[in-house]
Amino acid sequence: MRDTKESRLLLVLLVVIAFALITMDVRSGDQSPLDGPREVAASVFGPVEAGVARAVDPVGNAIGAVRDSGRRHDRISELERENAELRQELGSSEHRDSRIRQLDEMLGTAGAGQYRVVGAQVIAIGPAQGFSWTITIDAGRDDGLERDMTVLNGDGLVGRVTTVGPGTATVLLASDPNFTVGTRMEGTDELGFANGRGDDSLDVQLLNHRAKVKAGDRLVTFGSADGKPFVPGVPVGEVTSVEAASGDLTRTVRIRPYVAFTQLDLVGVVVEPPRDNPRDSVLPPLPDEAKKEEPAEEDEEADEAGDSEEQDADAAGQDGEPGQNAGAETGPGAVAPDGSTPGNEDPDAIVGAD
Repeated sequence: MRDTKESRLLLVLLVVIAFALITMDVRSGDQSPLDGPREVAASVFGPVEAGVARAVDPVGNAIGAVRDSGRRHDRISELERENAELRQELGSSEHRDSRIRQLDEMLGTAGAGQYRVVGAQVIAIGPAQGFSWTITIDAGRDDGLERDMTVLNGDGLVGRVTTVGPGTATVLLASDPNFTVGTRMEGTDELGFANGRGDDSLDVQLLNHRAKVKAGDRLVTFGSADGKPFVPGVPVGEVTSVEAASGDLTRTVRIRPYVAFTQLDLVGVVVEPPRDNPRDSVLPPLPDEAKKEEPAEEDEEADEAGDSEEQDADAAGQDGEPGQNAGAETGPGAVAPDGSTPGNEDPDAIVGAD
């Protein structure tokens, strides 16, 4: 539009009209004559404004999200950190309880066999395929360890020490195919040699091919001279299957070891063998032996019940008829209901009898 005299006059006229309408609208208050045109304008331009708002709101929300993203990220990080701390505390508590239980069981085994042990923690495990089944423990020469010492835990035989360093040692596990230990069967004292298979079972060659053996029979270490490499009496495992007797000079049985070789944590190295052979005393009690303790409590209950019955019988006797009580008492000191003493009418007869 060209800047002319007419255009300036039109602009001035429009400003004057707008000023007049504003003044009239303000002075009229709620009864403004412009309410009608205002409603018409709202109905016409309202949908346009709503559409523009929908188009602009995502942009505004995105700007607000970017502005608040820093605070939200900090809060999320704080919650994640608190969650990790709670999980760590829970895991540490469970791990601590497990280690305490393992230590108690190991000390119980060492005490039952009178083994002097040095406690150690498993800090590394060797490869299980193509190599020896070994573990590394955090005790070594500085702790009194030597080569060919027996290693055990609360369940039984773990293995033997093969390499010793200043602060660490390597233990060959009983599950290794190159591992061999002399065994003695509980009760029958049948001797044999247990060999690892590279899995969770052991094979035992019994020297007596006619040995009577069945599933559930238990074996312990036979022991070596001076307690190296094996001290006597350490639980090895229990029989799971028996091969049929053949013409061989030995008989093979399959046993399940007491130790879970894939779950080792705390172990004990026997640095001093026992003075006397513990034989079968280190083995856990049999289920039948645990059941034998229960009847003792039942007997006590039976005795208490018997005492109650006797007390009831005495009470019933005291509440009975006098004639019945008199008839029951027939001794020399018995007194009849009438005050006489039956059987004692003639005291001279009794003296004469003497």
